[in-house]
Amino acid sequence: MGERHSKLIDGDRCSVTAGTHVGKSGVVTDIHTSKSGHTTITLVQKNGVRFKTLAKNVVADNKASS
Repeated sequence: MGERHSKLIDGDRCSVTAGTHVGKSGVVTDIHTSKSGHTTITLVQKNGVRFKTLAKNVVADNKASS
């Protein structure tokens, strides 16, 4: 199993495990913390489709190579 959202960085590959986009996966391209404290991320799927989801709903598949 992957790591929780607290250590996500741009370029990480993630799978959505809860919420509207459950079952989808992609690469993290944007991380934002809202005024209310919720962390949102933008994921880009292999086919180029982008979607936003809450970081608490994803698990990192593997870390980006730096």
